[in-house]
Amino acid sequence: MTSDSQTTDTPSARDRILRTAHDLFYRDGVRATGVDRVIAESGVAKLTFYRHFPSKNDLIRAYLDYRHQRWMRWFEEALARHGGGPDAIVPAVGEWLRDPGYRGCAFINSVGELAGSMPEVASIAQAHKAAVTTAITAVLPASRQRAKLAQAIALSIDGAIVRAQFDATPDAALDVLKRIVKSLLRE
Repeated sequence: MTSDSQTTDTPSARDRILRTAHDLFYRDGVRATGVDRVIAESGVAKLTFYRHFPSKNDLIRAYLDYRHQRWMRWFEEALARHGGGPDAIVPAVGEWLRDPGYRGCAFINSVGELAGSMPEVASIAQAHKAAVTTAITAVLPASRQRAKLAQAIALSIDGAIVRAQFDATPDAALDVLKRIVKSLLRE
């Protein structure tokens, strides 16, 4: 999930800024990453940066949108790679939790860092989590409880995400997630 194939040989200045911000914000945190560092590591002039992103908040919103698009594309592909049914959920999540660049959920992390000073981050995170729940719903068998099951599984995934951040390996989080998903699907 950490690599992003480039579609052109030379990305635009905006793309370089956004990709650099994505990598730094996700790895080091939004507050810990200053605009000057993004400018330096993306190789653009300060004027170019501010032409594309008039403020750090504009860059944060663009980062979260970029992360959402990228992560959802990956998640839907991972679900399909693992069979596209309910049994695909835990292996797909496991791919991400085992990725060497894994640093938790960018949306959960951003809410923790920024919701007090940038309240719209919570709304952005809610929209992302709703999209994740929709993707989960799509792989569940049709039933009257399908939407509620998807919500419960999505919440369980969030718990596994947080747990995997502080355990030495994601194995315990994935084992519990697997038990929860199996239990919910038996209902």
